[in-house]
Amino acid sequence: MVATLPREDVASEIATRLAGPWQTVVWNDPVNLMNYVEHVFREYFGFSAAKARERMLAVHNDGQAVVAEGAREQMELHARAMHDYGLWATVRKAEA
Repeated sequence: MVATLPREDVASEIATRLAGPWQTVVWNDPVNLMNYVEHVFREYFGFSAAKARERMLAVHNDGQAVVAEGAREQMELHARAMHDYGLWATVRKAEA
């Protein structure tokens, strides 16, 4: 016999899975120059020069950098914006 959850429990389970925080992650790629990635971080996120350089170096040296954290919908907008700039970006649930 298969157990089914009441609709309220299913909605609660979905809400729990979607609850934040989520992260926008920018990945290293073989196309974009480091100074361009730094420029994008400053222009789009409004990072200081030092913070933009730190995140760019994380992308370059570690292969990825978390550039934003928050609600899933906002992180998806950030990832889409990074794609518009030609950067590789994904959204992932932040580790607890």
